[in-house]
Amino acid sequence: MHLSQITPSIFSTLGLSDTTDEIQCGPSPAGRELLFLVDGLGADAIAKYASYIPTLSALIRHGEVKTSLPSTTATSLATLTTGVNPGQHGMLGYTVQVPRSGGRILNSLKWDERVDPYIWQPITTLFERAVAQSINVTHVAAKRYEDTGFTRAVFRGAKYRGANTHADLVSETIVALKDTPAFVYLYVNDLDVAGHSDGVGSDKWLAALAGIDALVATLLQKLPRQTRLWLTADHGMINVGEKIVIGQGNNLAENIATIAGEPRARHLYLSDGASASAIADVASRWEDFLGEKASIYTRDAAVAADLFGNSVSADAADRMGDVIAIAHGDLILIEGEREKQESAMVGHHGGASDIESYVPLLTAVVE
Repeated sequence: MHLSQITPSIFSTLGLSDTTDEIQCGPSPAGRELLFLVDGLGADAIAKYASYIPTLSALIRHGEVKTSLPSTTATSLATLTTGVNPGQHGMLGYTVQVPRSGGRILNSLKWDERVDPYIWQPITTLFERAVAQSINVTHVAAKRYEDTGFTRAVFRGAKYRGANTHADLVSETIVALKDTPAFVYLYVNDLDVAGHSDGVGSDKWLAALAGIDALVATLLQKLPRQTRLWLTADHGMINVGEKIVIGQGNNLAENIATIAGEPRARHLYLSDGASASAIADVASRWEDFLGEKASIYTRDAAVAADLFGNSVSADAADRMGDVIAIAHGDLILIEGEREKQESAMVGHHGGASDIESYVPLLTAVVE
């Protein structure tokens, strides 16, 4: 089961044309579907921390879901809302270089108003398609995300209902489910924040996990009867072990003009017009230094390996690093200029490990 299949399947149960129920959701009980995205909740955590999450543990386990690479929020949420892989929607990581910009980096979540979100992510979202067919689609999340470039790129089409507390998130979700057919996308990032700052399994992370469980319990108590709840995530998370600073005590920064991506999945850009041999030299140097600690790809090799899916648009290829490094184990690859910020984080994601790449898909129907 792949992340790109979830939303089209749910919408198919609400009657959206040109979608199929690939993950076997079955008919919508009452035309009310809620997709709750818990940022940072890996599939492994459901079993490992079951004693902290009695409500989640009691939900039906519909399956485990594989995310796209990199296993990061911007990429996964675009995959979720478009139903296509990163090679088509073009959201290739937390940060990427804007082509022909002189090395300017786009932070996908914070955005850059010089970048048109409708051009950067050109795929019509499932939300837009559903609204055009008279399905009520609502996005419930923190008020600060409303009308951001990322929201316009990835969530366009949905009505936005901002809420900053769990109680308000529940209230807004109830209102959004009133008129059928209804689809609500609910998003909470408490767990991801705690994981980055203190690590998976930390007291702060466990408190956030328990908070998510309590929120789901409240939803099951208060949502309209026969609402079907789906709970999934965008990625899991690992706690850092080994750290390598690019260019510090090593020659990894040599001939690299711009570093983007994230510590578990790096996009490395040479100067514009760099020769194929120069790119190959950088890839070879990284392979020699890191060995089995990372997988190294040139852009052409990444496309050939279907790293970002089996179809890659010209725009997406243009945004990829000339060289791409995917860290293994518990390694992070730190950008020298951001060493303090990146080193301070305990939890990381973006890589291809099972812990980072597999997320749960849990479900229940409100009685």
